[in-house]
Amino acid sequence: MRRVSLITAYILILIAGISCSKFRKIEKNPDWRVKYEASLVYYQKKDYYRASMLFDQILPIIRGLPEAEKVQFYLAYCQYNEKLYLLASEQFRSFYETYGRGVLSEEARFMYAYSLYKSSPGSNLDQSGSIEAMASMQEFLNRYPNSKFKDQAVDVIFSTQVKLEKKGFDNARQYVKMRSYKAAIVALNSFKDNFPDSKYLEEANYLILVSQFELAEQSIHTKQPERYKEVVEIYKNFIDRYPESKFLKDAEKLYIESTAKLITFKTTNS
Repeated sequence: MRRVSLITAYILILIAGISCSKFRKIEKNPDWRVKYEASLVYYQKKDYYRASMLFDQILPIIRGLPEAEKVQFYLAYCQYNEKLYLLASEQFRSFYETYGRGVLSEEARFMYAYSLYKSSPGSNLDQSGSIEAMASMQEFLNRYPNSKFKDQAVDVIFSTQVKLEKKGFDNARQYVKMRSYKAAIVALNSFKDNFPDSKYLEEANYLILVSQFELAEQSIHTKQPERYKEVVEIYKNFIDRYPESKFLKDAEKLYIESTAKLITFKTTNS
């Protein structure tokens, strides 16, 4: 069995060496047509690495020729399939800027936006790339409202909005964890304005209540009565909107404590 395995490994190494040698010969061939035909074969075999190397070599030579359109388009897809999404997005953009009237322009515009989307990071990181991807996809839909890529484009926009929503909420909640309660109230209210239909709205409103209470607790004596009154008002709005909230018991504790504080202030000052 060991001997058979060694023979198999030797054969595979030999095949790889022959394949590599063949590719090197193609690379060194001065005739761009040889490279062009070989690159298409590699592309069809999904050997995107070798295909992209040949496409990249011949593209500057054949600009202006009919073959150049296919080469640039396939090169962009090679980069996409190699998961080089930012490079792919630039290549797709360059393609539709060059061949804007061609039949592949619509697909290139979609793939430009989709490549940006694929390159965008998770919700815990900076989302400027996601915003750019969503804007580009919306621009695509505005240009091609009946495109065959319409459903995918809509899915990308929705998925990106969900990611941005989570990022926005996580950022606002972070201020609460940091005990920066003034900043938390501003950030949470901003989140509510930006995502009025968010699934995080209930928790956002509860965290505003928490933040207002903690802000009152931290405040100097003269500011406390007004800030505890604000807690009471926020609580009333909260229970009106979420009478069955999972945060109801904790919210009630804040309300009771704030009310007791206000009674104390009133008794002291009377």
